[in-house]
Amino acid sequence: MTTLATATFGRTGLPVTRLGYGAMEIRGPRIWGGRPVTEQQAETILHAVLDAGINFIDTSNDYGRSEEFIGRFLARRRRDYYLCTKCGCSVTRRDDSTDDTPHIWTRDNLFRGLHESLERMRTDHVDVMLLHNPGIAQIEEGGLVQCLQDMREQGKVRWIGCSTRVPELPVQLPWGVFDVMEIPYSALERAHEDWITAAGEAGVGIIVRGGVARGEPQVGLGSPDRWRIFEEARLDELCEPGESRTAFLLRYTLSHPHCHTTIVGTLHPEHLAENVAAANRGPLSDEVYAEAKRRLDAADMRPSPLS
Repeated sequence: MTTLATATFGRTGLPVTRLGYGAMEIRGPRIWGGRPVTEQQAETILHAVLDAGINFIDTSNDYGRSEEFIGRFLARRRRDYYLCTKCGCSVTRRDDSTDDTPHIWTRDNLFRGLHESLERMRTDHVDVMLLHNPGIAQIEEGGLVQCLQDMREQGKVRWIGCSTRVPELPVQLPWGVFDVMEIPYSALERAHEDWITAAGEAGVGIIVRGGVARGEPQVGLGSPDRWRIFEEARLDELCEPGESRTAFLLRYTLSHPHCHTTIVGTLHPEHLAENVAAANRGPLSDEVYAEAKRRLDAADMRPSPLS
């Protein structure tokens, strides 16, 4: 088993691997442009994730068959990983004919999702339960924080949090109620750069999503429009010999001092091995990180200021 670097996950104290696994990639075709996945592929990649030393898996109640596969193939290895899922989802159809994934922000639906997730993943608890991108009014009107706290009180959830972004994040952070926040960020999407710092300094465990911007186009599923900034900022000049753009982007994300874990998904063991190798090379040097920021700033990719 590979030994991957870990970080203390904010006030949870959990030693999470800085490279996590985003299990949306084993959702199947019905969610947000997902690709077909066989049971054999799911079993292979999930065991490869743990065999590589990754100890943090992120999924959601509405990620197609993701939770089902985790339970079927990893239940016997439950002690080997921390499990994060999300609630508020209400998937009424589970065939391949719709991408509709509505959210219903009621206590009954949050607990329905929790119990369904526990059953699917064949576990008696999840380590982290996140609200799945609600608005502020939905959190307040639905009493959603109290719902999460009750889940924790019942011992079915260890730590609570929210998948979030601006403009909700600046309102949520002063509440001081979320142990964990999942926030979008990469060199190509820096709007939350300073907010990640603020949340990390407040003791929040930070999960970064989108840390490799879905991978370089033609190799991964990234958008050419988003990846164009890589060329405009001349980041290729900063890559080490033989280093791919995706690997550089991953190392840039890991260079943020308050990124505790970044979830990267793949169906393919060879891509997983590349991600592990990039993570094992560690963050960029201070000089390269500063120069990358300077070039991104010059290409008008400056992060939004705290406000």
